[in-house]
Amino acid sequence: MSDSQLYFGPAGWNYKDWYGNVYPEKPGKNFKELDFLATFVNTAEINSTFYRTANAFMGAAWVRKVAHNPDFIFTAKLWNQFTHQRGDFSNEDVKLVTQGIDPLHDAGKLGALLLQFPWSFKNTEIERQWLNRLIETFKMYPLVVELRHASWDKQDTIKFLNNKNVGLTTIDQPVIGESIQPKPVRTGSVGYVRLHGRNYKSWFPKKGDEKNQNPSARYDYLYTKNEIMEWVGKIKQVSQGAEKTFVIQNNHPNGQAVCNTLELVAEFSDAVVHAPSTLIKSYPQLKEITKPLE
Repeated sequence: MSDSQLYFGPAGWNYKDWYGNVYPEKPGKNFKELDFLATFVNTAEINSTFYRTANAFMGAAWVRKVAHNPDFIFTAKLWNQFTHQRGDFSNEDVKLVTQGIDPLHDAGKLGALLLQFPWSFKNTEIERQWLNRLIETFKMYPLVVELRHASWDKQDTIKFLNNKNVGLTTIDQPVIGESIQPKPVRTGSVGYVRLHGRNYKSWFPKKGDEKNQNPSARYDYLYTKNEIMEWVGKIKQVSQGAEKTFVIQNNHPNGQAVCNTLELVAEFSDAVVHAPSTLIKSYPQLKEITKPLE
């Protein structure tokens, strides 16, 4: 096992269906979701910054809300204007990103900024130039990239990212056609794993299948014990030689991400693993490996 610091947590925390599953069903008026979550995990991926930029007040507030857990470190997703829209950008656009991320970075609470690209982002000269431009633009932060198209699965990609000290995300997702395979790999000094679930029906919904057309439905998946153990080995491979390794559960519906997170924590920790009593009630398998704490 490596000496890499390991961080386990969910992608996001502001979900209505977590009440009664992760959070108390009827919390008090002073209840704060992030404060509560940081009692049980040591990281969370900020996904709101993918849809809209944060301001300095929000960044400082995130830092303040996890102050009770000195081991807690965030990761954050880059604004999708850079990764999905990919139109030309200005210094002002960059500033919109940095104003919310800088408070995390300055406080030593930013483990990585994630550049998540869609399947349509393929390994062509134009896309390679774009990737390099973003890396140079945000090189003041520790960076990791998520590449979903199989065309990136080449040694040249590994070499390029290593030279830039940028991490390559190992992802678990439904694989079809030219989707990248879930291979445990690490580049740069930061290891990064994202577990999206394996809900094929919702990831590749058929025409007319309204239930599985819901964007959040694709992440509605609970990893089994055997699947968790499969990833224990892969996480060990990714973390080998890394300074820090982040394992992010994106199967968020109904708090499944937190359940699977704590199952992984239990596999890597000799200490008592605490869980919200609401989560243990929703996922009784946690009774064997966790103790309730409110």
